[in-house]
Amino acid sequence: MFDAAGVREVREGLAAMRDLVGRLVPEAVPLPDAPIMWQAFDGIERLAASAKTLLAARVDESRVWQRAGDRSAPEYLARKSGGSLGAARTSLETSRRVRTLPQTRAAMQRGELSRAQADEIAGAASVDPSAERSLLDSVGGSSLTELRERCACTRAGADPDRDATHRRIHRERRLRRWTDAEGAWNVSARGTPDAGSRFNALLDPIIDELFGAARREGRRESREAYAFDALIELARRRGRPAATPAPGGGPDTAPAQGPDRQPARSSNPTHLALIRIDLGALVRGRAEGDELCEVAGVGPIPVRTARELLGDSIVKLVITNGVDVANVTHLGRGPTAAQRVALLWNSAGCVVKGCTRTIGIETDHRVPWADDRVTELGNLDRLCGHHHDLKTRHGWALVPGTGKRPMVPPGDPDHPANRSPDSTPTDPRPPPDPEVRGSHQFGDAA
Repeated sequence: MFDAAGVREVREGLAAMRDLVGRLVPEAVPLPDAPIMWQAFDGIERLAASAKTLLAARVDESRVWQRAGDRSAPEYLARKSGGSLGAARTSLETSRRVRTLPQTRAAMQRGELSRAQADEIAGAASVDPSAERSLLDSVGGSSLTELRERCACTRAGADPDRDATHRRIHRERRLRRWTDAEGAWNVSARGTPDAGSRFNALLDPIIDELFGAARREGRRESREAYAFDALIELARRRGRPAATPAPGGGPDTAPAQGPDRQPARSSNPTHLALIRIDLGALVRGRAEGDELCEVAGVGPIPVRTARELLGDSIVKLVITNGVDVANVTHLGRGPTAAQRVALLWNSAGCVVKGCTRTIGIETDHRVPWADDRVTELGNLDRLCGHHHDLKTRHGWALVPGTGKRPMVPPGDPDHPANRSPDSTPTDPRPPPDPEVRGSHQFGDAA
């Protein structure tokens, strides 16, 4: 039995760390050492955050917050840490959950998880303990966004009544607008994934439009800045004096015409809201276990909601009976609509491991189209503008394979150009069959 850490040891560690940070002179750190030191301090931060989270439930049980005059333990924790009430509330929930999740707790104590990663895994594993190990194994090399998607799928799979959860989220929907201390306007929204997919289908094309215009003019700002501009532009384009009740009882969203208004532009067909659903779930009317029913890149939805969305022209449906979408080949340079759907099936965003971009995604030919004059699904990858630029202009390349995988610089041993002659060929595609050129089919998927 190991000796439990005591207050004296913790305070001694705090004093040592305070001394160490006090002697840190960032400008004096040799450049090769800066990343190493940063990673070491990141490890310290993870350990400290884990310790705070593990102790949060015990702080609540001490009732110190009552004696201090706070209304709750989260309020006490937020006040003491200088953080937000929401973050303190989440930390307390994670602290309680990991008491029954020994593997997650051990990973936290080893400093393997950031606070955000621990919160996500604890939330998902608490409803499905059997997924704890697989979620922990997925942390390495994955972005926080990818981990959140896995955790969301885990929670959805363990939800005994997805329709009820969907209705609850809808009841709790909200959009908050406020002006902060600097006078800046802020907005925050929360709602169901299907509502979000409809919004994204309208906003994403405008983001790309503004982004492209800025690049042509030599202006460079973050995509977040263009997303804000797109939100305002969407409001301008959809603006009208008043909403007219539609036959179904909802607002008529047809744009007003006039000299100062533009008619609503039709949705760019490259921006697809893709429903991924297992055939059994669609036929049965509900998803069971780990069956899939989601809006790609947004999140899980009930089967009932998926059926309702099928009437929307922007939505493409891909049904799978457990096999991947088959290859499609044609002679044009750009992917067909069927190929775009197949690409979205495999990845809602950039395929570079760790990249979380899901807007402004470009289709890249592994073997340049000019070399073989065909467009095959097996030769296409979805890349964000940054990674497409690294590949096209700076010689970077995806490591051989499919799906999410690393992109490496020219000198990396895993770069396709540096692979030995007896290794797997850079282009693993089978020779194209002339008989199927020009066909647009999904094989066993519909």
